[in-house]
Amino acid sequence: MEAAQEAPERPPLDLNALSDEAFLSANGIPRLTVVDSTGSTNADLIRGVTEDPGAYPDLTVLTAEYQSAARGRLDRRWEAPARSSVSVSLVLRPVNAEGRPLPTQSYSWLSLLAALALREALLETAGIPAELKWPNDVLVRGRKIAGILAQLGPMEGGAVPPVVLGTGLNVTLTEAELPVPTATSVLLEHPSTVDRTELLKSFLSRFATLYRSFCNADGDPTAGMAGGHSLHKRVEHLLTTLGKQVRAQLPGDHEIIGHATRLDEYGSLLVVDSRGHEHVVTAGDVVHLRPWTPPGTGNGTESGTESGEDQPGGASGGAGRHPGHESGYA
Repeated sequence: MEAAQEAPERPPLDLNALSDEAFLSANGIPRLTVVDSTGSTNADLIRGVTEDPGAYPDLTVLTAEYQSAARGRLDRRWEAPARSSVSVSLVLRPVNAEGRPLPTQSYSWLSLLAALALREALLETAGIPAELKWPNDVLVRGRKIAGILAQLGPMEGGAVPPVVLGTGLNVTLTEAELPVPTATSVLLEHPSTVDRTELLKSFLSRFATLYRSFCNADGDPTAGMAGGHSLHKRVEHLLTTLGKQVRAQLPGDHEIIGHATRLDEYGSLLVVDSRGHEHVVTAGDVVHLRPWTPPGTGNGTESGTESGEDQPGGASGGAGRHPGHESGYA
């Protein structure tokens, strides 16, 4: 019988490295706060932008060593051992180079932009190739390593509301500590490093670069970004969801079964059913999205979750169209 893997050493985040002025300035981060423990970093930032909006400018960052009340889409909750994950949330107030707020319909791309940044960070920092699963998961070998969720903040005197974006990455969880078998962690993927500080800095740097490019393009996902292709093309290229037969379960026991073909201009998934009808599936409406085996080609049932969608696995906060409600863009 194989011996259980011992939990690795889990050092704290390097506060000196994260508070380095050159790093913060280069990435446009006005403030980065590390706390030992909290309920949810997303909830903390939502409360902050509600009570004292001026104290939470664009790209304010909050990260926690441990979260006791982290939640994902549809209020799914979990806990991970202290210092085993990267749990980070950002306040976003998207404006273009002239200071004009981005149209709120462009906000639907922010979670996918964060997933893309995390994918780049995993590859370049830890040597781990990852893929994206619509709407908000990062996968390695089909197993979920991270989740990303966005929450819309309150209106501020008629101004465009801020977004709080939460990202959670499983870093040093062992097989025994995984919430479900369809999860994974950086540690389990033969990485070049499990240094959470380096992973966090890499993610923040890549996110800031992509975010600024996206904002300067007025939130147009078809515009070329720093480094070449548009956000739309980059995300579609990395989505494991596209080109597959899927079953989208919607509220009220409704479902759509068909071929996932592409993303539309708002980041919604387009699914063509057996009659050739194209359906728009938004992130806020879908309860589950799973691969589907058509009758006659298998057992005629779902072939299982593609990434353990119901599992705990990453995001550090909830999603909301208004505070406390699931978002159409998370």
